[in-house]
Amino acid sequence: MALRQAMSALNNKRPDEAQLIAAEVLRRVPRHAGALHIVGCALLMQGRANEAIAPLETAARAQHNPEIDVALAEALRQVGRLDDAVARLRRATKRQPPFIAAFHDLGRLLAFLQRYEEAIEAFRRGVELAPMMMQLSLQLGGLYMQCRKWADAKATFGQTLNVAPNSPEALFGMAKAHQELGEYRAAAETYRRCLRLKPDPLVWHNLGRCLLMIGEAEEGTDCLRWAVRADPKRYGGVLGTLVKSPHGRFFLKPSAASRFIREAKT
Repeated sequence: MALRQAMSALNNKRPDEAQLIAAEVLRRVPRHAGALHIVGCALLMQGRANEAIAPLETAARAQHNPEIDVALAEALRQVGRLDDAVARLRRATKRQPPFIAAFHDLGRLLAFLQRYEEAIEAFRRGVELAPMMMQLSLQLGGLYMQCRKWADAKATFGQTLNVAPNSPEALFGMAKAHQELGEYRAAAETYRRCLRLKPDPLVWHNLGRCLLMIGEAEEGTDCLRWAVRADPKRYGGVLGTLVKSPHGRFFLKPSAASRFIREAKT
C-alpha cells in the first residue's frame, strides 16, 4: 500500500513525497528493491543524479528488473558515465519479457555518441518487438535520414504510416526519402499530405523544389513564395533553389530576385 502511494506521488510529479514514503518503507526493510527504485527515481526527478546512483545500484543487484536498469542508466548518463549507461541499457534490453523503453533509450544514447550503426540496431530490434510503438520507428527513420540511408528511411516511414497514416513526422520523412531518391512526384504528393496536417515553411520549400524538378514551375514558385512568407529567413535558401533548379529562374540583379520571390500570387 505504501509503495503504491509512493509510486502515485512519483507519477504525479511529487518526488519529495514519494521519497519520504519510500524512505519509511526502507526503515522497516532496508534493502527493499521497490522502495530503493522509487527513492532513486525521486532523486532523479529532483536533479540529484549523483545521489540516485547508490539506491538504484542496490535495487538492481537485488532485483533483475529492466525498469530499474533504465533508471540507473539515466542516472549514469546524467553524471557523464556514458559507457556505464550503455552497458546498463544493453543489459536491460536482454531482460524477458522485453522492456521496450530500454531499446528506445539505448538507441538515443548510442546516436548521441555517434555510434550510428549500433543505434540503428537498437531501434530496429525495438521496432521488431513493438511495431505499433510509433516513436521507435520515427527514431529509426530519422536516424536512417541522418545517415543518408534513404531507401531504409523510406521503408521505415512506410511501416510507420501503416500504423499512423496521419503522422506529420512520418509523412515528412517519407517525402524527404522520396525526394533524395529522385522520386519527385511521389515526394510532392506526400509533402502535400503533410501540409494538410501541419503547414510548415520547410515543407513548402521542399514541395516547391520537387515541383520545379518535375517542370511544374508556376506551382513550385508559389510554394517557395509561401515558404518565404511563413519564414523570411528562408529567402536565401529559396533563392538558391530557384537559381539551381533546371526549371527555375536566373536573375541579373538581387533586387529583381527579391521582387520575384516576394510578389503576391495573382
